[in-house]
Amino acid sequence: MSLGAIFPTVFGIAFLFLQPYFTEVETSEIPLWLKVTYTLFVAVLVPVYWKKWGVANFLWFSDVALFVMLAAVWLESSLLASMMGVAVLIPEIVWNVSYFVRLLTGIRILSLTDYMFDSSKSLFLRALSLFHVILPPLIIWMIWKTGFHENAFWYQVLFGWTVLLITYLFTDPAENINMVFGSGAKPQTKLNPKLYLLFVLLGFTLGIYLPAYLILRLIF
Repeated sequence: MSLGAIFPTVFGIAFLFLQPYFTEVETSEIPLWLKVTYTLFVAVLVPVYWKKWGVANFLWFSDVALFVMLAAVWLESSLLASMMGVAVLIPEIVWNVSYFVRLLTGIRILSLTDYMFDSSKSLFLRALSLFHVILPPLIIWMIWKTGFHENAFWYQVLFGWTVLLITYLFTDPAENINMVFGSGAKPQTKLNPKLYLLFVLLGFTLGIYLPAYLILRLIF
């Protein structure tokens, strides 16, 4: 099965099972202009990214969050917004710190934002990646408007592990999407790949999802 077929299949199955939990508000809390603007932005980004990076690029958790939040704003779903808070708030904040420190001071903290300063890439392409700046405040605002879902951690563990397993099974190790093949730019060679994947699954769960869940639960 190709990645192009896997995406709608996985999200379709997830929607069927979780749909009763998605729409939890009876009156609209999210303005229509935000829903439409966000939808138009995603509609522009998808074909550009698909052509430039390929469909596998959409398995990066930031891109997954972009799509899930599109569903969240239309469905006004506390569960989906909370899941993305658990999944990507910590990595996205790290991305933003790295980006803005380098933008304002020229100091390179991490390599994950190097592409934003690569002049060989078009300014338009790099501008589309500014969705990383939009995601954290949007997720926090959505949680504030719709509430924090107590079960977000467990739903995100299930969803996140599914994304990681699909990434491991169907993507090129050289691309190392979501670091399922190594901690750096290249696949690691010291551990058995399946053992390393297990460490990745546990790392995301205990190092990202759990701390974010506890912090968001404390705040909201």
